[in-house]
Amino acid sequence: MTQQTDGPTAQLAQPVGVPAPPERGLITATEVDRIPTLLAPTSGGGPVAAGLYFRVGAADETLATAGLTHLVEHLALHRHGVSDLHYNGSTAATHTHFVVSGTPEEVVAYLNGVCASLRDLPVERLATEREILRTEQAGRGRGPNHQLPLWRYGARGYGLASYPEYGTLHLTADAVRDWAATWFTRDNAVLWMTGDTVPEGLDLTLPAGRRQPLPAPTSALPVTPAYLTGGSGGVVLDGIVRRTSAARLFAEVLGRALFTDLRQKGGYSYTADCDYHPRDTDHATITAYADALPQKQDAVVGGFIDVLARLRAGTIDRAELDSARAKVVKQYEIPDVGAAALPMYALNVLTGHENLTPDEHRAQLAAVTVEDLRDVARELYDSALIQVPGRGVDWAGFTEAPQWSAPSFGPEPLGTVHRSRASDAVSLAVGREAVTLSTPRGRIAVRYDACAAIRVFPDGARHLIGFDAFVVEVEPTLYAKLTPDRMALIDAAVPAAAVVPMPERDPDEIPQPAARRGGLKGRALGMLRSLRPGRG
Repeated sequence: MTQQTDGPTAQLAQPVGVPAPPERGLITATEVDRIPTLLAPTSGGGPVAAGLYFRVGAADETLATAGLTHLVEHLALHRHGVSDLHYNGSTAATHTHFVVSGTPEEVVAYLNGVCASLRDLPVERLATEREILRTEQAGRGRGPNHQLPLWRYGARGYGLASYPEYGTLHLTADAVRDWAATWFTRDNAVLWMTGDTVPEGLDLTLPAGRRQPLPAPTSALPVTPAYLTGGSGGVVLDGIVRRTSAARLFAEVLGRALFTDLRQKGGYSYTADCDYHPRDTDHATITAYADALPQKQDAVVGGFIDVLARLRAGTIDRAELDSARAKVVKQYEIPDVGAAALPMYALNVLTGHENLTPDEHRAQLAAVTVEDLRDVARELYDSALIQVPGRGVDWAGFTEAPQWSAPSFGPEPLGTVHRSRASDAVSLAVGREAVTLSTPRGRIAVRYDACAAIRVFPDGARHLIGFDAFVVEVEPTLYAKLTPDRMALIDAAVPAAAVVPMPERDPDEIPQPAARRGGLKGRALGMLRSLRPGRG
């Protein structure tokens, strides 16, 4: 398949850091306080738009510090208070973005204020901002693919998108200041702005640092394509593909094919669509989704996989490709294409992805063939993770994602065994290297040296989450002889950086053993979640 890039961008007139006079329709580069700065003119006047990117996001954190970047973003914006100015901040997996739109004077005041706050964060607001973030998190809707990141990547890096922001429970002012000083630096930033020149009075003074590399992807899937069951009742699939123009067009083709087959022809789904999102410099994530009523779930699963199989086989009409290509090319028909391309262009500069001129991108789009789309379909399938309702999809070539830990301690778990108070079939072993939950169906083990986070409750419970996203919840109420000295062994063995102090639980939230049973029934298995958790 021809190597291509996916990015719709405009011409860069000069290398970043070299001042250049603006030319109509082009993006020019200069520097403000040693921060690379990209400019593009607009026609017809109107407000100035600008954005300041930093190469830091949620995927750079740990599970125990999740939410740290979000906290810095909120603190940096606090001093702006209530204003009619249109501004915002956002934290994504790999970047943080402060954006603003207004008069040149308003834009200057906003950007100057953000940088001033980053130099001297109002940490006296830390407790209040923690509560605001926790409230925001509680009200945030979870998309149909919210569990896929942790199953694919585990409890770190890009997998943290599936988890609560545990860091908001305990992060200190020193931790927040250190994070800002390390990541929110002039060498880890790119500024973009509409207009021919930089407005007067702009002061983006920030400490020196270094351009931070993108986080390396981790893996919790030994085999792909893989599947898991459960979820909201619909079908959701994601896969990792190379960032190319062909991949961008394929996502359009797949989305339209799903809509045609599952909604228009079959009447099985209301929503059937596909998204394409760059993940890092070289790869993107394609995510496809189709919803279903309970009585239509089997039909949706079958129809969904049939569409993917058709595209993998290369059975793609030229009209499907041409329609997708026409939609993407339309982005160059808008006024001020250079200004419209600024945010993506700046993000590519920040992350080191190649930028193309409009003519170069049009040429790549024109060169994409049906065979290229077939190759992308195969690449997507080979890396796919699909979540389906009901039964599995082994019949379609998918392997069930691991439901139990890989054996690593021999035939018997090492450590002191504590029998369940509810079932003779369940036990918990507390050893010097790991805690292990044993059930008739399998084992879950979390090694202390591979513990992403341990949630520590005042009532004595310890919930350990491994890098592979498996969880063992150690509840003293549920196991015999799980004494404080056994809990102390866990506390001493888990790295301090993984500790997440939890608030006191309501007595009704503390689990109690059900009536004792000899087999694995009732709450015996449910008292410890044996599968990976979702978000929340």
